[in-house]
Amino acid sequence: MKKITIMSVIILLSALNTFSFNNAVPFNRKSLTSSIIPDNKRSSLTGNISSGKDGSPVEGASIYIPDLKSGTLSDSTGYYKLKNLPKARLLVQVSCIGFKSVVMTMDFAEPTTRDFIMEPTITEIDEMIITGTSRSTEIKRNPIPVAVMDRKNIDQVNGSNIIDIVAKMPGINAVTTGPNIAKPFIHGLGFNRVLTLVDGIRHEGQQWGDEHGIEVDENAVNKVEIVKGPASLIYGSDALAGVINLIPYPSVSSGELKGSFISSYQTNNKLVGSSVAVDANRKDGFIWGGRLSHKMATNYKNKYDGRVYGTSFAETDANGYAGLNKNWGYSNLNLSVYNDLQMIPDGSRDSLTRRFTKQITEADLFRPVVSDTELNSYKIGAMHQHVQHYKIYSSNTFILGENKIALTLGYQRNIRQEFSHPEEPSIPGLHLVLNTLTYDLKYYFPDVKGLETTIGINGMVQQNKNRGTEFIIPDYRQFDAGPFLHIKKNLEKFDISGGLRFDSRFFSNDEMFVAKDPVTGFDKQVNSSSNVSKEQIFTKYTRTFTGLSYSIGASYSVNENLTVKVNVARGFRAPNISEISANGVHPGTNIYQIGNLNFKPEFSLQEDIGIIYSHRYIKANMELFNADINNYIFNQKVFNHLGVDSVIVNGNETFKFQQARAHLCGGEISIDIHPHPFDWLHFENSLSFVYATNKGVQGIDVPKDAKYLPFIPPLHTNSELRADVIRKFKSLSTVYFKVEMVHYARQNRAYLIDNTETITPGYTLFNAGFGADLLNNKRKAICSLHVSGNNMFDVAYQSHMSRLKYFGQYPDNFTGRRGIYDMGRNIGIKLLFPIGR
Repeated sequence: MKKITIMSVIILLSALNTFSFNNAVPFNRKSLTSSIIPDNKRSSLTGNISSGKDGSPVEGASIYIPDLKSGTLSDSTGYYKLKNLPKARLLVQVSCIGFKSVVMTMDFAEPTTRDFIMEPTITEIDEMIITGTSRSTEIKRNPIPVAVMDRKNIDQVNGSNIIDIVAKMPGINAVTTGPNIAKPFIHGLGFNRVLTLVDGIRHEGQQWGDEHGIEVDENAVNKVEIVKGPASLIYGSDALAGVINLIPYPSVSSGELKGSFISSYQTNNKLVGSSVAVDANRKDGFIWGGRLSHKMATNYKNKYDGRVYGTSFAETDANGYAGLNKNWGYSNLNLSVYNDLQMIPDGSRDSLTRRFTKQITEADLFRPVVSDTELNSYKIGAMHQHVQHYKIYSSNTFILGENKIALTLGYQRNIRQEFSHPEEPSIPGLHLVLNTLTYDLKYYFPDVKGLETTIGINGMVQQNKNRGTEFIIPDYRQFDAGPFLHIKKNLEKFDISGGLRFDSRFFSNDEMFVAKDPVTGFDKQVNSSSNVSKEQIFTKYTRTFTGLSYSIGASYSVNENLTVKVNVARGFRAPNISEISANGVHPGTNIYQIGNLNFKPEFSLQEDIGIIYSHRYIKANMELFNADINNYIFNQKVFNHLGVDSVIVNGNETFKFQQARAHLCGGEISIDIHPHPFDWLHFENSLSFVYATNKGVQGIDVPKDAKYLPFIPPLHTNSELRADVIRKFKSLSTVYFKVEMVHYARQNRAYLIDNTETITPGYTLFNAGFGADLLNNKRKAICSLHVSGNNMFDVAYQSHMSRLKYFGQYPDNFTGRRGIYDMGRNIGIKLLFPIGR
């Protein structure tokens, strides 16, 4: 009944949008808009933007109002105009590359004329953020630690997916299974502890699984906002470690129709990618657009393993949107499709030659060596996974005088198939279908003397079904609801914010019986009343998980250059389906997974302190955190009474989830120097570290080899020397060159008990890159070129966060090496063509 109701609302909103967009009824559309906001309730913003250095007009500056998802660009004379604004107080951001951003709250009670004088700067722009708090605000005024990566930086990073790209930032890491599979980690915590959002919508796609990535097209992401620390207050369960919000491109200026084309190639795995997009904004506020992307790659290579069989992939993505940007707010309808074919590596090799082998029969008594032709091919083999993700959501904000209401409704369908039967390649082993309905309703009270108050409720309705022949988790249903209150007070130099939230997750999974299918010989689900010989592999389970979250923090602007921030937050996370109920072989991981029906929710208490110093020639940032987690859940290899692997199914190691107390502390320190008079030179340095200790269970001593938590990244430093050439050439502009040294220290603090993890040696990598805009005779950009190289000296290394480190049929061999090594030297070339400028 709940599913039908929410879908009905989505369909109704879509119908209203379609009605409003219909060109055949302009009179009705005008009447409808006028009835919501009369002419005397509309306002405007106009003015000129000039440089504080010489008074010259600034062309291409962005004037953006996030609460309306609307903006414009200044023309060649510096003039700009925004029409049909509500008579309300709204946050306005003016930004342009090479200038310091201007962020201010403006009152549009009357048509407003405002000129902006922008000061040139060579330090990074302080971006506005919308994640982790109830309202838009600046980074330095937000007590919660936040990091931002804009599209300029995304284009300059050589990566295969958006999480791989984001993992270059301080404090962010990723658990990987090859170049296109990455799960985000924040401060050493990942999986269902990090909530991924797409345009503010929680992304649901079997996050508990570590052998597939985040189902998002990196070409459709304009900016990434990362909350580093508990964000349960606003988003509930699964935001215990933080939030990664992937934000799409904003709409183009009113009256414009623009497009773009992206082409990319990477040398290591011969990745070929392309993406085409179109965006339009009619003068009546009707916006629409779409993007189509495709990429494919063969198996990557390194100097020890050669080409690594099972790491090729082919991904196709599409998305589209339509909506209205009006003076009463905005209403958008968005659709996206993700389709990924991904090979599954298992690390099996010939014991003598160390060449990779492949499974060709169900009995798996003999494996032939993979030929060079197949290793270099783009063809997806029989043993692969197929992940599809469909999403439709409607995001709406309504400005009602000084009040504002935001409503977001979404539906997602995630289909995950893993084909593990080589003699029956069309029959999936694991076949999961996840349906999720999300809802998010917020009410923003009028500002009263700098006091901003927001109340809201959000959550989801979710159902997961098995349709395959292999079963690791049962069918389940859950319903989440979390009402919250968030308050922020501005006291000139002080910004204080905090709030409370109470979450409830109503969870139940079904019992499951399986029997042999007489036709295929594989397992299939049967009814409990069936007369066939059957086995019960899951029992019925019902549980309600509840938790209180809160956050309180403050930022203090000591002066224009120095800001100090502190925050204390309590996070909540309910156990996921795998941690509770798993009982079976997990395809793609080579393990038999066991859950625990007695698990309690995780609760974290984290303290953060941050210091930001920003000067014309230097920018420094320090963020430190300390977190204690009760009922922390982690995975441990199971040994039998003889001290050897406990094997339930041949070829698969057995793992069982455990629960204990945990303590994590660490932080990031970064400094960006622009030595005068060489203002065009950037020397950026960062250091990230996390120490994570297993505190065990009350009253029980923790063994020495179990004192640390698994999957904790080692100390990491990054030094980059970049030259941004200010001089404009006849055919080039925005020229940059960079060299980068990345060092990962030896990770001795591993979870060594029962050989669950192993110590990882340290390594140092060197990267490089350059790029420029290519100009035509009218000095307009016709193409942007980015060339970047990773691991330029072709170092053979294994990341502590790589699952492939443990993939190997013969771990003790004549080479002295175990598992699979990471990617060798990789040169990436990317061309971006704007259309319609």
